Amino acid sequence: MHSVDFMDSQFRYDRGPNNPPTAVLLGPKLLSSSLYQLSPPEDLTLALSLVRFTPLFSDDIKLTNEKYGSVRRVFIGCDQDHVITEKLQVLMINKNPPNEVIWINGSDHMVMFSRPLELFSYLKEVAES
Repeated sequence: MHSVDFMDSQFRYDRGPNNPPTAVLLGPKLLSSSLYQLSPPEDLTLALSLVRFTPLFSDDIKLTNEKYGSVRRVFIGCDQDHVITEKLQVLMINKNPPNEVIWINGSDHMVMFSRPLELFSYLKEVAES
């Protein structure tokens, strides 16, 4: 893991306990303090009722021209994301460079809740370009 404190989250080890975890169930403390900290409280409440195990992906994922080269890709970064930190977002950008990078300041991990108007404005610009 990338030095993220998963607090009250639970992990699943589908390949056995001696191998890295394969899925995570994000805990309420992590959700409220690191993913939805700038989002409206009703969105956190909804998220808490919908949380499920999420697959964890390995670092060996690579986007290829054969599979993704025909689609214009835009990375939308969130400067207040406490789970995928700005440093990690930059690493993701450098590993698989998109066509464009947009940063939304004052947004937590759930940018569609913390900064919805800015996000949808950028998405509209991207769709029209």
